[in-house]
Amino acid sequence: MPEQPSYDAVIVGGGHNGLVAAAYLARAGLSVALLERDDHTGGAAVSTTPFTGVDARLSAYSYLVSLLPRRIATDLGVAIPLRKRAVSSYTPFSGPAAPSGLLVTDDDSSTRESFRRLTGSDREFEEWQRFYAMTGRVAERVFPTLTDPLPTRDELRTAVGEDAAWEELFERPLGEAVEARFSDDLVRGVVLTDALIGTFSEAHDPSLLQNRCFLYHIIGGGTGDWDVPVGGMGAVSGALASAARSAGAELVTGCHVHTVETDGAAAAVHYRTAEGEGTVEARHVLSGASAQALAEMLGEVGPPRASGSQLKVNMLLRRLPRLRDTSVDPREAFAGTFHIAEGYGALAEAYRQASGGRMPSAPPSEIYCHSLTDPSILGPDLVREGYQTLTLFGLLMPEDLFTGDNDARREEALKATIAQLDAHLEEPLADCLAVDADGRPCIEAKTPVDLEGDLRLPGGHIFHGDLSFPYRQPDGGRWGVETQHPNVWLCGASAVRGGGVSGVAGHNAAMAVLEAERAGPRAGTRG
Repeated sequence: MPEQPSYDAVIVGGGHNGLVAAAYLARAGLSVALLERDDHTGGAAVSTTPFTGVDARLSAYSYLVSLLPRRIATDLGVAIPLRKRAVSSYTPFSGPAAPSGLLVTDDDSSTRESFRRLTGSDREFEEWQRFYAMTGRVAERVFPTLTDPLPTRDELRTAVGEDAAWEELFERPLGEAVEARFSDDLVRGVVLTDALIGTFSEAHDPSLLQNRCFLYHIIGGGTGDWDVPVGGMGAVSGALASAARSAGAELVTGCHVHTVETDGAAAAVHYRTAEGEGTVEARHVLSGASAQALAEMLGEVGPPRASGSQLKVNMLLRRLPRLRDTSVDPREAFAGTFHIAEGYGALAEAYRQASGGRMPSAPPSEIYCHSLTDPSILGPDLVREGYQTLTLFGLLMPEDLFTGDNDARREEALKATIAQLDAHLEEPLADCLAVDADGRPCIEAKTPVDLEGDLRLPGGHIFHGDLSFPYRQPDGGRWGVETQHPNVWLCGASAVRGGGVSGVAGHNAAMAVLEAERAGPRAGTRG
């Protein structure tokens, strides 16, 4: 239970964003209590040992880090070591003579040759270079704005500074740019996948939901790199929790907040623990929970519930499987993002089938091998014996495919997804899976229904809802964290610029609170 009857700020939810907000506010001299309903902090950015009797600590939900600004780590004095992956991606394809694959690495000459084997010329590679040089410039200019007050649309366009890039990424469906720039179906598909991570959309979606998702996946760090956190996601949240405690914030776990009352100047936060009911007062309340959950706590009608769209799979292997493409070492192929069934036409067909309520016959997905870059997540014996982790992220798997009989549909989705991977392996994945102490294969899958149950993500949506462009809407607040109550703030993924493991929403909510503190009463109103 909280140690005091009142605080300057109470933070509801102990995910990584809540921890960031707690650390900033406590460092600024505010009294802070963070209340988390689970018995641990970290939210979706945690590590677990999911397989009985196996010394492997896997990132349970979030896998990689891209959007966490170095500025936050520096401000809070935390060390979050990240390792860059030398291989960007591998995408298998059936060549005219033998199975082959598109391997994209830091070595331009080998990448050019891989494109040439796939397409027969240098044209696609050179367009690839031009396209990602353009997105790199956009990333360099947009990423620093994430921890500033929200720019207006015109201000962000001025910051981007390239009309053609703005049109391609912010104004027209991404499919138009992909089809204008690239001819090869596989290359088009690899580009489009970043627009569909956890997002149910397609290349020509007129809402530009796919563009918004793509933008967040190519701006991280100002480079677009997706790095491996050393020690897993638990190390990231652990470092942030230590920073918050060191700054003086009180972190209370096993504390379920169920009601928030506010008059705009003061708030009462009602909670439940194993010892019983309690109430704590606060001048500010920050919610790392979803906007829907916050509305429920306030007794209000929340925003529409969005649908998550993914299948998340964690695995431990005794060894990496052999590939049908013998020209590439499996360690190289799995070191980056291994794309499966993600050709442009295949993505369109999977979307069409899922839109019609059918499980995609060839589910698209991508795989990451964390342990190739960071073996510290495995016990010494597993490392010595050559064990590896695999995490698979399935695309275009909306929540409604799993409602009714989640267990049966999960197994159906997993079987179909692994079959797509097996088509490119010289041996079935099942032959490589480790077994736990009870003799069960070391593989677990999570659907949107599971993620809602585990993490209370509305609809199992990993971003709490559809992403927004990172600029200010006419009726929006200065930081993108404001609510209709001047002393209640969003500090999680429901905030504008809140998606992904970034800490941005926690930083921005803390900045908004500190501005309100300096300005005096009612400074937190929208506008």
